[in-house]
Amino acid sequence: MKKGIHPKYEKTTITCACGNVIETRSTKKDIRVEVCSNCHPFYTGARQRVVEKGGRIEKFKKKYGL
Repeated sequence: MKKGIHPKYEKTTITCACGNVIETRSTKKDIRVEVCSNCHPFYTGARQRVVEKGGRIEKFKKKYGL
């Protein structure tokens, strides 16, 4: 390998918007992210809130007389 062309691979911290801090190694220094494995619903198993637009079924029944 050629010397002097590779970036330094140093210790860094990844900080999430939820406050979780992860220490790892990277070529970048102090990375900030919006979602991490602690707060993302896919990893936590939490169900996403699905807001139903009120009265869709009733509106359908009223429209088609069911």
